[in-house]
Amino acid sequence: MKEKQPMAGRLSGRTALVTGASRGIGRAIAQAYAREGADLVLSATNEASLDLVKNELEEWGVSVACFAADLSEASAVDELFARSIKAFPELDVLVNNAGIHIGKPFTEHSMEEFDRLMKINVYSVFQLTQRAITHMRSLGRGKVVNISSTAGKWESMNQVAYNTSKHAVVGMAKCVALENAQNGINVNTICPGIAETDIIRNAQKQVAATGVSAEQFQTMIEAQIPMGRMLQPEEIAHIAVYLASSESDGMTGQTLTISGGMRMG
Repeated sequence: MKEKQPMAGRLSGRTALVTGASRGIGRAIAQAYAREGADLVLSATNEASLDLVKNELEEWGVSVACFAADLSEASAVDELFARSIKAFPELDVLVNNAGIHIGKPFTEHSMEEFDRLMKINVYSVFQLTQRAITHMRSLGRGKVVNISSTAGKWESMNQVAYNTSKHAVVGMAKCVALENAQNGINVNTICPGIAETDIIRNAQKQVAATGVSAEQFQTMIEAQIPMGRMLQPEEIAHIAVYLASSESDGMTGQTLTISGGMRMG
């Protein structure tokens, strides 16, 4: 098969590690980065799914490595980054996208659930970013792009654990950006609203048990969004391309919201 040609090459010469890259927003970001010429390290828990994405992205003529990792384990996080920079010593973009969602009333959360959610949504972001910043300082350049959520900006019902984790990512990014503004490293966060991802599909399955049809669920969701539709992962990926490119060199410590006009408070 003839290789596809990268679009504008906005990311030519860059190498990005993208977590949670096998589906949803992470996959869309990996696709967008490949189209713009970036080499990639992809990480997720399912190795077979990663291989499918790898085969797709290599059609753009970029180099791709895949490493399955359970980001709830600190040793696995360290191993992931070590393998990534061994494969690509010039790795200069980190996309912290991996995350899990647990939604239930505050008093019904177990500490085991909360601990696992924080390990994946916060601790792994802290640890990977710490490793990446050290490496990027040696290169004299770098971009960190965090995928948080509007849950990291607002309050919402039955989302205490999830919102806590996403608020933590937003605050972390601002502080890391401040500490590294003089090092040629940009750290920014994207807060998507409701997007058509597995989180929404799983929520639909949960409410289906209460008698709510898929059509009713979609109507309820879209009624909250002024634009009247959910986001597509590709729309979030467009912003991630900008934040990984030289176009955003003057931007750091910022939180960009894409929500279809939805807001709370």
